[in-house]
Amino acid sequence: MDEPRLNIPEWSVSELSAALKRTVEDAYGQVRVRGEISGFRGVHSSGHAYFCLKDESARLDAVVWRTAYGRMRIKPEEGLEVIATGRLTTYPGRSTYQIVIDSLEPAGLGALMALLEQRKQALAAEGLFDPARKQLLPALPGVIGVVTSPTGAVIRDILHRLADRFPRPVLVWPVRVQGEGAAEEIAAAIRGFNALAPGGPIPRPDLLIVARGGGSIEDLWAFNEEIVVRAAADSGIALIAAVGHETDVTLIDFAADVRAPTPTAAAEMAVPVRAELLERVAGLGRRGLACWLRSQEHRRVALRSAARALPSADGLLATARQKLDGAAGRLPRALLAGTHRHRGDFSRVAGRLTPLVLRNRLEREGERVQGLAERAARCLRVGTERRRDRFAAVSGRLGAALRAALAAQRLGIARDRERVAALSARAARASHHLVAERRARLARAGQLLAALSYTGVLARGFALVRGPDDRPLRSAAAVPPGLRLSLEFADGRVAAVAGEGGGAAPPGPGAVGTAPAMVPATHPAERPKPARAARRRDPESGQGSLF
Repeated sequence: MDEPRLNIPEWSVSELSAALKRTVEDAYGQVRVRGEISGFRGVHSSGHAYFCLKDESARLDAVVWRTAYGRMRIKPEEGLEVIATGRLTTYPGRSTYQIVIDSLEPAGLGALMALLEQRKQALAAEGLFDPARKQLLPALPGVIGVVTSPTGAVIRDILHRLADRFPRPVLVWPVRVQGEGAAEEIAAAIRGFNALAPGGPIPRPDLLIVARGGGSIEDLWAFNEEIVVRAAADSGIALIAAVGHETDVTLIDFAADVRAPTPTAAAEMAVPVRAELLERVAGLGRRGLACWLRSQEHRRVALRSAARALPSADGLLATARQKLDGAAGRLPRALLAGTHRHRGDFSRVAGRLTPLVLRNRLEREGERVQGLAERAARCLRVGTERRRDRFAAVSGRLGAALRAALAAQRLGIARDRERVAALSARAARASHHLVAERRARLARAGQLLAALSYTGVLARGFALVRGPDDRPLRSAAAVPPGLRLSLEFADGRVAAVAGEGGGAAPPGPGAVGTAPAMVPATHPAERPKPARAARRRDPESGQGSLF
């Protein structure tokens, strides 16, 4: 056994973990690791992101702190192959090493296109690219908002083109169009223009243009970010996307209301040509005036034709005027006749309406009311008596029913008591009979046991021969001369020695001759019994049968 080395320094677990952490961080300060993101289930409630980077044969734990996650242009996605830049460190809580990622970038153009297609399908499934969501562009916007870089050639091209076609007030929201933080600034600009109140100190644009010059897919990636696409889709102001050249396609082109191939084309879509518009308005004015003159002439001709076909006013009103004169002549006589007729009707009704008639009617109605009251009192008394009689009858029937039910219950109890007594007597007789039967069976079993026991055979005068090992001897061939034997009788055992002739030796002190396994013995006090017939020997056991 090796003796312990006492000169090895002693470490605590925390000290050793801290030393390993310093060693790993000093040896691998900044690294770039290429691998596939695995195990990403979204951002943790703390704002940090945890996942793994793996390849064909290994995996590496990774963590992105909340501050770094907010600055990332490419966000972690499950299955995305990326190049991660960060530093290696250890996590003493699980004795593992991990990479703390500061930035992510796709691993090659193919990965970017795959990510772009995946994001496009996900946003299209939400309906952000639905044509029904798109708005019509205003024919002549009062104010135009432009989201672009203030230092590039794009804003100058847009302003120059607007000045040539139709000068309009332009509001520029300066943003970064590539690099870290560009997507957040573009989305904030679109939402900021939409947040302006109409009629406020800063006029709200009627049209938005999001523009950028051409570039690689990496340069235009800010316009593929989900935050920018959602801001464009949620815009309440009509939006033109003019990103890159005609062959460049970004996701904001699908969410915008109109896609322009270039920023200059976006300016041409935004406003018409002023001279052409004036010429068109003047032509429409001339056409409108000519149409109005022709319409007036047609109405004038139609009015003259209708006037020639209509009759004169005197001809139309002659019949009606004559009817009116006839009715006016008959009206005084009709009024007098109606007055006389109504006066006669009133006189006839007044003659029938005297105080005596009213008094007689009141008396009749009073007598009628009194008769009804007396009838109601009689009905109340009769009804009360009838209900009292019904209650008494019901009470009598209920008492009789209760007494009958009580008698029936008593009778049932008496019958049940008699039945229980009968069942108890039957049970007692059955138990006595069962006990007697069990005792008889036990006695028969005892008799059978006594009949089958070899002690009964010994009591009839036989003896059981045993060898030195106290085992029964069943044949004479198994008894050599001089073998010490034990003869068991009904009242005890006797020792003996086997002789040489196969017959029993004359009794001597302490020894007897050989004998079969069980032989008849003659007790001095008993009379000799007649010889019995020879018993059959069992060929299998070699012992004579006892029965």
